[in-house]
Amino acid sequence: MVHRFLKKRNLKKLKNPDFSFLFEEKNCDEMVVFDTETTGLNPKKDEILSIGAVKIKGDKILTSEKFELFIKPTRPINQNSIKIHFIRNIDLEQGSESHIALEKFLHFIGNRPLVGYYLEFDVKMINKYLKPYLGIKLPNKQIEVSKIYHDKKRRHIPEGRIDLRFDSMMHDLDLPIFGKHDALSDAIMTALMYIKLQHHSFS
Repeated sequence: MVHRFLKKRNLKKLKNPDFSFLFEEKNCDEMVVFDTETTGLNPKKDEILSIGAVKIKGDKILTSEKFELFIKPTRPINQNSIKIHFIRNIDLEQGSESHIALEKFLHFIGNRPLVGYYLEFDVKMINKYLKPYLGIKLPNKQIEVSKIYHDKKRRHIPEGRIDLRFDSMMHDLDLPIFGKHDALSDAIMTALMYIKLQHHSFS
């Protein structure tokens, strides 16, 4: 009830009706897993450098429909930031302008639910660009992988500490960790975790 009210109020703020498809009722069984690489961890001042996403249909990752792009930042990236994501200024010279990247991303996700690891941060980063451009926040349903993992694990170790670090969760679920941590690789690994958690029970 509250979700519908907030969604309707959000829709009223939409500046461009061409993007009203984001608010349509879900009409397929697909989801989108996405991740961002950013200049830092503060949505108020930091910028998105790349977005990686992949669709899930049932228990399949549709890698043939993957999404990956780089975005030109408004200022040069500092060395400390480069050490974390390994994206250099030269890598972004042919990147998209933020509004073009945003439009491509919105058309890719459509009205599908979004899945992610610490998804709240990535959504905040997208909304930073989306709010001034279209007047709205992402209306898509959001599914947090670390919460699913935590809740399943909690049933077996109710008093214990649960390690929610990305690599720790991958290891515990016996999933392969890709050598390169970039937006698309992280999205695919998160998709693997999500699918595994649909059927996995901890002993």
